[in-house]
Amino acid sequence: MSANLIDTHCHLESDSFRADLDDVLHRARTAGVVRMLTIGINAASSRAVVLLANRYDCLSAIVGIHPNHTHETKPGDWEQIEQLAAHPKVVGVGETGIDNYWKDAPLDGQRDAFIQHIELSRRVGKPFVVHCREAEQEVLDVLRQSAAAGPLNGVMHSFCGSPETAAACLELGLYLSFSGMLTYKKNDALRSLAATVPLDRLLVETDAPYLAPQAFRGKRNEPAWVAHTNACLAEVHGIDPEAMARQTTANAHRLFFSRG
Repeated sequence: MSANLIDTHCHLESDSFRADLDDVLHRARTAGVVRMLTIGINAASSRAVVLLANRYDCLSAIVGIHPNHTHETKPGDWEQIEQLAAHPKVVGVGETGIDNYWKDAPLDGQRDAFIQHIELSRRVGKPFVVHCREAEQEVLDVLRQSAAAGPLNGVMHSFCGSPETAAACLELGLYLSFSGMLTYKKNDALRSLAATVPLDRLLVETDAPYLAPQAFRGKRNEPAWVAHTNACLAEVHGIDPEAMARQTTANAHRLFFSRG
């Protein structure tokens, strides 16, 4: 397995890690994962990921309100996100975006929150993280509108969209992050797409506890297994896993840890 990887998207505040988080982090470090970015989905979990990042040196936090939770936002929640976004252990804003699969949260509210997150990203000088599910055109509409106000600095998390959407996101200056879905047996089309993405725009993630790679499919995902996605990405690009690890880690540093 490759060393010196960064899992750019996981949810370590999840209840599924409550009993054995120290063991999970130990396995990640043993697998060569040097840093994990743990993501908030609402005000409470955003507070939780910042606390985790303060507790563990190998963690950084990203704070925001997931599109599926925008309709649950209470007075004061957004103000908490704004305050947390300035915290030194916070390296990004999100996850935000649009989800047209579950249909719980009104699309207008999701869209407004998406714009808010991008604006906050600009104010604090930290990138935004985009969730997109069955909403590629809606997401692109917001991104293009926002790009009119200045360059975008963000990533499409767990990318599984069309080649046209990938090309549009790359043109807008975004990174594309791939999760364990890349390794699924029937995902030849996604692997073919990933092979076309420039090396300097690639990231890897787990989205743990979700989307375990093929070798562990059906189990709780964890950051150590980002190495499997990295190896798959290396294979489709025709380079060795160590080289891909160096590349994706350099990209993650450029996006999340470079200021100015």
